[in-house]
Amino acid sequence: MRASALAWLFLLAFPAAAQWSGWDYDRDQPKERFTDAEVKLPALPREENLLQFNAGPETRHRFFIDTQALSIDSNGVVRYTLVVKTSGGATNVSYEGMRCDLRQFKVYALGQSHGIWMPARDPQWQAINHLNRSAHHGVLQRDYFCTGKSRKAPVASVEEALQLIRYGPREHYGE
Repeated sequence: MRASALAWLFLLAFPAAAQWSGWDYDRDQPKERFTDAEVKLPALPREENLLQFNAGPETRHRFFIDTQALSIDSNGVVRYTLVVKTSGGATNVSYEGMRCDLRQFKVYALGQSHGIWMPARDPQWQAINHLNRSAHHGVLQRDYFCTGKSRKAPVASVEEALQLIRYGPREHYGE
């Protein structure tokens, strides 16, 4: 009896599995190949150009954006220099890009202590995860760089992003 019940279960599940074979697993991914604009690395940040943002209560680190390195390119990629001052005293500097449409970020280069950028070895677009050690990317995406109810478009201007960082995010769920 047990074998026949398993056989019936398999036969009933097979048509359902066939229906799922046409599922569009990558529907959120662009159908055309995205070409990143040429990236020109900015000057390394200076202390007087750093603007602190609130990355949430989960971290003891302090997070900053270099006001002189923030830009939005013609593809809608928001590029910025991120400075993280850790609770242990270290300072990490990276030049990054963010795609609001796909909720992704990319690290282009890392700042070195001797004053130069080191390009990332194989920069790839990565999904923004609001729950891991890089949750600050989620905060940048949700509160400062991306707009609209779904947060899929970049803010209208660099000035708007800087205002949001300076004065706090607007109530974005009512937009």
